[in-house]
Amino acid sequence: MPAYPSEARGPRMNRFVIDLNDEMRQALETALADGLPVIVATSGAAGMPDLAYKGSVLVWDKDHLAWWERAHGTTQKNLEENPQVCLLYRNPAKRQAWKYFGAVELLSDGPVREGIMARTPQVELDRDPDRKGVAVLIRVDRVMQAGQVLQER
Repeated sequence: MPAYPSEARGPRMNRFVIDLNDEMRQALETALADGLPVIVATSGAAGMPDLAYKGSVLVWDKDHLAWWERAHGTTQKNLEENPQVCLLYRNPAKRQAWKYFGAVELLSDGPVREGIMARTPQVELDRDPDRKGVAVLIRVDRVMQAGQVLQER
């Protein structure tokens, strides 16, 4: 019997550690230009799920993702009510796919917001000329690939 029930799920890259690697960073940096925006899943307090494409998802640091939220719609409303989020990146040509699970912090001001905005693709910023967007910072708690947990806190 495994020491931890989650070990029965299969091999992991890093048990109990999140370390978003260069392959993930490069894939996410070019996702929008490659025509592969990330799909973000949220749900509000009532539990109604919602999906949205996000073209500005990036690796912020070794255990955080981020994106520039310019739409101020259902995704942001849901995250204000429920910070849990799942992001799906898939590139079938390169046979890459990752699901990221975590909790968000919405940043309407401050140096981290400015840093995320600075790394947001220009095409996304052009759609927010007054820079009223909110930076979404995700503490990644789990990374999965093909049904297997690769990394987990």
